[in-house]
Formats: sequence, structure tokens, C-alpha cells
Amino acid sequence: MTSSLIRGRPRRATAHISVRVLHTVVGGLAAVVWLVLPWMTISSDVPVPAAPTHPAAASAAAPEQDGTSVADLVLPLVAVGAVVVVAGYGYVRRTRRARTRTTPGGAAPAGPAASPLSELDHQVRALLVESDDWVRTSREELGFAEARSGADSVAPFLRAVRDAEVELSAAFRMRQQYDDGVPEDETSRRHALAGMIGRCQEAGRRLDAEAAGFDLLRALETADGLGEALEVAEDRFRALAARTGGAGATLADLGRRYGAAAVDAVIGHAEQAKDRLVFATTRLNQARQAADMQEAADAARHLRAAEGATAQAEVFVSGIERLAADLASAAGLVPAALTGAEAELAGARTGAGDLPAGELHARAAHADLVLTAVREELTAGPYDPLGALRLLVRGLAPVGVGRFGVLSVAASLVARSAVAEADAFVTTHRGAVGSTARTRLAEAERLLAEVPPDLLAADALARRARELAERDVRVHGNPVAGAAEHETGAAGAIVGGILLGAATQDGPPAGFGGPRTRARWAAPGSPGQAAD
Repeated sequence: MTSSLIRGRPRRATAHISVRVLHTVVGGLAAVVWLVLPWMTISSDVPVPAAPTHPAAASAAAPEQDGTSVADLVLPLVAVGAVVVVAGYGYVRRTRRARTRTTPGGAAPAGPAASPLSELDHQVRALLVESDDWVRTSREELGFAEARSGADSVAPFLRAVRDAEVELSAAFRMRQQYDDGVPEDETSRRHALAGMIGRCQEAGRRLDAEAAGFDLLRALETADGLGEALEVAEDRFRALAARTGGAGATLADLGRRYGAAAVDAVIGHAEQAKDRLVFATTRLNQARQAADMQEAADAARHLRAAEGATAQAEVFVSGIERLAADLASAAGLVPAALTGAEAELAGARTGAGDLPAGELHARAAHADLVLTAVREELTAGPYDPLGALRLLVRGLAPVGVGRFGVLSVAASLVARSAVAEADAFVTTHRGAVGSTARTRLAEAERLLAEVPPDLLAADALARRARELAERDVRVHGNPVAGAAEHETGAAGAIVGGILLGAATQDGPPAGFGGPRTRARWAAPGSPGQAAD
């Protein structure tokens, strides 16, 4: 069955149908009038003239009667021809629109329809990545605008970002179903891909529609606007630099307390945060110099790059701080989770369930092994509390327990931590992460937001998304070979998607907007300069 996400007629289709019906009705009425008019003008009371007595008169009257008869038929024929023309015009327009429609639920466009399914699939994968980047960078720059202008000023732009997020979420949901083999037949799969394209295009259109207004709000090419924005960026940079030093110490302490496995997800975060801050320092200095020389466009371009790097440095630091809080919560929850798991397992053994006795016994025996393993970890020394909770939740799930109580709280903590870690990795490496990892992450976020949430599936998908994203980064490799780019942080900025275009530090910075506007900070005349 075709998903409801890919069904539906474009909003203006009803209007087009009404116009075509009106054309047809008017043409038909005109034809009827002209066909009936000659009969209405014939009167049965008109006296029949006497037959002419002279042969010449008779011969002269005949042509006159014939001419009148032909004239009576010309207008109806013209009307019928007009109806045919109107109907043909409507058919041509309908056919052309059906071939070129790209809105969600519409038919596949003419280009993709003529392309092999593999090529269309490749196009969709690339578009999903681009659309996800549009949303992430737009949300990122929006944070700086709000810090300067206030929440009320950015409200319309926040709505645009949320609208784009809704469209993108639908596209990722369709992609997840597509990867799962739904729908199955080629025609339906082609329509599903066309629906994804439509969703992504709508997300980009929504952001592009607000980009000009957003630029007016920021006013980065004016002296006052640029000066205020620089102050906001520098204040945020200084606060983050202080937190970065503390994050390194926090990470080292977490490793000693909980072991290396517990902090594996954030290993290297402190160093990468410093790398982004080095890049931000360079660009902030360049922005100040350009502003002093009254080169507003260059100053705005450097400032936007610095803001992007600062935002990603904050993601790295916040990841360490969040993990510290999650590990502390998990460590306090493990003893209660063990007690609750033992009680629920005992109840499952004695209660009447849906499982046959033999299968229940086997699953309960496995759950006992899990409980024993977790107890041994607690007594052996440093252990990963989140990992222990994950073992408990997954070990007890096959016997049908853990949906409520302390195990449910443990499952929620584990899933939310995994989703946050995967999202942070994609955000800070989006220049190299592909569509599959992003799709799995989006599905994990969707499952986590459901009521009730599917916590086990969300956790598994988030961890898979992280694995796929790390693989993408390894395959991508170093974007630049020069040592200077690594020393200045430009290489990290490229991997992070802060700089667009070719793998050089001269690429334009990403910013608020969709496909037509996000590269507007490119230097005038450069290949990255966005179209108006």
C-alpha cells in the first residue's frame, strides 16, 4: 500500500480542474446555442412564395436559398471547433503538469521518470544530505541572531526553520520506509523517491523565502549591525574558550571514574573543540580587520565562518558535559534497576504470559546471566553505567518486562543519550556524513518522540547512525593535504560543513537559507556566489 506521505494532490490541482471543467461547459453551451439558433429563427407561419412563372427567375432563386443554408451551418461548425480546441488545450496542460509535477504525492517528474531508478536514488540521497545541512546551518545562525535581537525578532525565521524540519522529517521517514523495502514495486518506489524530492525542495523553498528578511534583521553589511554581531560572537567565543579547558579535565576525570568504554563516544571532543576555536579566532580577527577597512561584505563572510566554528565547538564541549551528567544519573540508577529487574523477572516466571513455558524458561535463564554480568561489573571496579543499564534493559525485554517502573526510566536515559551523541557527531562532521546515517538518526528521533516512545528501537538506530557516520568520515579522509590548513583549523571546518565548495579554506561559509541562498556569503564573482 502506498504510504500516506506520498499520496495527495497538489493544493492548486482542484483549481486547475475547475478551470478545465468551466472551459468545457462554456464551449458546450456555445455549441448548443449555435446549433439550435437556426431552427429557432425558422417560422412555420411564413407564407410560401408563389412559384415563379419564368424559368430564369426560378434559376436565380435557387442559389439564393442554397447560400442561406450554408451560412446557417458555418457558425455551429465554428463553435464545435472551438470546443475541440479548448478540450485539446486542457488535455495538453494536464499532461504537461503531470509530467513535471514534483510536489509530495505527485507523479514523478519527467526527468526522474526517464532516469534509471538507481540514478534517481542517488539524486535523492544527495538531496537529503543537502537539505539536512540547510536546516542545521539555518538553526545554527538563528542562535546568533536571537542572542543579539531577541526571541520576538527571530520568531518568523524560527517558524521557517521548524516548517523545514517538518518537511525534512517526512522525507527521512519516507527514506527509512524505502530502505526497509516499502513500497515494493518499481513504479511505487519511483513515486516515493519523487515524494522525497518534493519534501526536500519544499524545505529549501521555505528557508529561501525568509533568507532576505533574515539578512535585513542581522544587517551584517552595515557598520552598526556588523559591530553588534561581532561583539555577540566574541562574547560567546570567550565563554566557550573557558568551558573548553574545563571540558578536557572533566573528560579525564570521567575516564578514571567509569573506565575508557564509558567515555568512548566523546574521546577527542576537547581537542576538536579547540581546533574549531582556533579557526574561529582566525576568522574573527579577519572580520575585525575587514570591518576597520570598511569592507563590510568580507567582514560578514569571515564573521559567519567564525560563528559556525564557535557553534560546533560548543557542540563538542556540551557533549562532554552532557555525558558527565548522563553517567552520573545512570550510576545512581543502576542499583535500583537491578532490584527492579530481579523483581519483574520473578513475576514473569510465575505469571501467566503469552510465551510457552519452555521458551519463557530459556529467556529467563538468559536474563539471569545478564543480571549476573551487571553485578560482576559493579564489584569489579570502574564500569560504564550507561552500558550496564543498556544490558539490563535489553536483557529483560525478551521476557516482556521493563515497560514500566525503573527499567523504563533506564531505557529512556539510555536512548536519549545515544540519540544526542549521534546527533552531535553528525552536526560536527556533516561535511562528510552521508544520507544513510542521517536517515537512521532521523528515525531514531522520530521513535523517541512518539507517545509512547519506542526506546529500544530508538537506541539501536541511534547507535547504528553513529557507526555509519563514523564510517563515512573514515572513508572521506582528510579534506586537505596541507599542514597549514590543519594548523588553522580549516580542515576541521571543511569536515564540519562550515565551509562549502571545494576542499580549501577559501570556500564560502554556510548560513541561513536553502539551495538558492545558503552560499550567499561567497566572494562576489566566485563559483559559490548564490543566484539572486
